[in-house]
Amino acid sequence: MHASIDLADSAHAIVARLAGRGAAAVALSGGVDSAVVAWLAHAALGERAVAITLTGPAVSLSEEEAATGAARTIGIRHLTVPVDPLTSRSYRANASDRCYFCRQMESGTILEWGTSHGIEQYLDGIHHDDLGEERPGLQAMNEAGFQHPLAEAGWGKAEVRRWAAQVGLPNWDRPSNACLASRIQHGTPIAPESLLQVSRAEALLEARGFRRVRVRIDPEGARVEVDPGEVARLLAEPTASAVRHELLDLGFARVRLDPRGYGALRDA
Repeated sequence: MHASIDLADSAHAIVARLAGRGAAAVALSGGVDSAVVAWLAHAALGERAVAITLTGPAVSLSEEEAATGAARTIGIRHLTVPVDPLTSRSYRANASDRCYFCRQMESGTILEWGTSHGIEQYLDGIHHDDLGEERPGLQAMNEAGFQHPLAEAGWGKAEVRRWAAQVGLPNWDRPSNACLASRIQHGTPIAPESLLQVSRAEALLEARGFRRVRVRIDPEGARVEVDPGEVARLLAEPTASAVRHELLDLGFARVRLDPRGYGALRDA
């Protein structure tokens, strides 16, 4: 967004557009982007807006809890709907376009629900900063007819977080996340056991107070990433040994603590 555009005026314009397009379903993850869209949709449509959180083996419990907390704060009607992308052979193969097949299934699930409940518009949290990246998942959402109100208004991540903080969303500063399958190296088939391992491992680290965690699986075992500012705490004893032992107990053959910390460019 250009600095000359007033954020409040822009939000009001988004609300006005959504209000004129009919009942809406918002794909609500645990992230701040979709939470802001849910807030805007509820402001525009009230009871004619519903937030749908898809749950399944690739979605961590913390993501579901964050989505539920955001929906409760907003006051929007909230549904959790199970979907299992592992039923797709193309998804399980874990090629570089894996996200396309996941989003194709997820968007189809929301469309199926919406068709029988009078939904006229389908919304997601894609914003302007996402548009310059190669995103097979975005292609699938476009094909399904989802609208991107944040991107349409020119909002980037900075605007999203600023608005979320202004309206009091609990996840306004929550680190960006990706589905659990993103922790598994492309070309390595995705198995439900691996997703469960990752989910449990990251939950253990989050319980230790690490704010952003990635437990990545590669041929050598598990590699643990935390935010660069928290690497020193991860590597310090007794935490380092305790983390290694906890993850080895989950069945990982080897556990490495990445001294570089989390890097967004490595998050596929």
